[in-house]
Amino acid sequence: MTTATGSTSAAESGFAIAARRLLPLLFVSYIVAFLDRVNVGFAKLQMASDLGYSDAVYGFGAGIFFLGYFLFEVPSNLLLEKFGARRWIARIMFTWAIVSGAFAFVDRIPWGPLPALFGVAPIEFGFYALRFLLGIAEAGFFPGIILYLTYWFPAARRARTVALFMTAVAAANVIGAPVSGAIMQYADGMGGLSGWRWLFVLEAIPSVVAGVAIWLLLPDRPTHATWLSPEQRSAITAQLAHEDSDAHGAAVGSAHGGAHSATQALRSGRVWVLALVYLAGTFSLYGVSFWMPTIVQELGIGKTEYLEIGLLSMIPWGTAGVAMVWAGASSDRTGKRRQHVAGSLFVAATGLVALVLVGANVVPALIALCFVTAGVLSFLATFWSLPTAFLRQTAAAAGIAWINAVGNLGGHFGPDIIGRIRTATGSANYAFLFLAALAVAGALLTLFGTGARERIMTIQEA
Repeated sequence: MTTATGSTSAAESGFAIAARRLLPLLFVSYIVAFLDRVNVGFAKLQMASDLGYSDAVYGFGAGIFFLGYFLFEVPSNLLLEKFGARRWIARIMFTWAIVSGAFAFVDRIPWGPLPALFGVAPIEFGFYALRFLLGIAEAGFFPGIILYLTYWFPAARRARTVALFMTAVAAANVIGAPVSGAIMQYADGMGGLSGWRWLFVLEAIPSVVAGVAIWLLLPDRPTHATWLSPEQRSAITAQLAHEDSDAHGAAVGSAHGGAHSATQALRSGRVWVLALVYLAGTFSLYGVSFWMPTIVQELGIGKTEYLEIGLLSMIPWGTAGVAMVWAGASSDRTGKRRQHVAGSLFVAATGLVALVLVGANVVPALIALCFVTAGVLSFLATFWSLPTAFLRQTAAAAGIAWINAVGNLGGHFGPDIIGRIRTATGSANYAFLFLAALAVAGALLTLFGTGARERIMTIQEA
């Protein structure tokens, strides 16, 4: 009994130390990743008029990021498992910093015969190509982190841990919105460059710094963590192995001894259902993320008051950060994973409908945006407790990446739909209603399509 008690104590103290050591580093890394992904939303306020991009061109270009992301997501996550998190995540950060910085010269990069080959004007092709390359560069980062956290924290701690990590999405917008606005407003014209060009150059630098930090400081597994005692390393490893063993013993539907390959994980109906649920949520997340500065600007803010736009954009994201931490903790405390995921999507849908009803009234519109952002970020914080409950080892690398890849196609179609509808009608209202309907569909699919019982299924390599 003493040995078991000592092992439990060592594991608990080890988990606490791991959280203090790892989460701040991962948190900062995701802040700069998400900032480089969505700062095009602020750049659009100047860049679209400078380069002659319509709302449809911007919406398609913002979203094409996720096509590159989709194609390289699973291979990237499998390579992370092969080469280790430290090397692969650092590689991801360095390459996306290079591509993100290149956006400053999007209209000056020679693409040769490629624009004519695709039947697109060169100035538009450059925007599409760099967004696509940015998606390839970043592919694997987020699902890689989700996979990495399963190496360190058991299922009972996972929603809270993921929620703390994913508050970086809110923080990236809370910090990034005013910073992006200030850069565009006060750096405009400096050195003969427009503010939006400085935005891409300056916001690529933190990615390089974070990549160096990952390379130097991130241990691949608990067994590699020199800042844990031998007892803590052993206790953490043993507890996670015991959880995997229990999950394997509870495996469902295995006609061949419960051993499944990564390929079988990709054929799992439950994996595909969860991918569709995630798709429903990301439509709203990225539809609003990429258009938030424009939405706020159209509430009556001056067209060049970029700092004010950034400060007002902080409000919904700050609210969302608080909401997602609460949702993650509540999900862990109650164990009602599906209910939290579905409830978050219902909240987002309510905000989207309200956004249509309140029109351009500043305070009601900001409140509606708070509902949207709180809903989508709480959804993100709680969703990943569902697939990580039944995916293990190589299948986890493939399954998590596939769910994220398919789901993140909503990041392509969400902004694109808003851009096309705005171009056609002059308003995004129909797009908001469509996103609300998708969120409701995702909530219902979560409640009735992901399994009525909270049970663990194991899919792992033989």
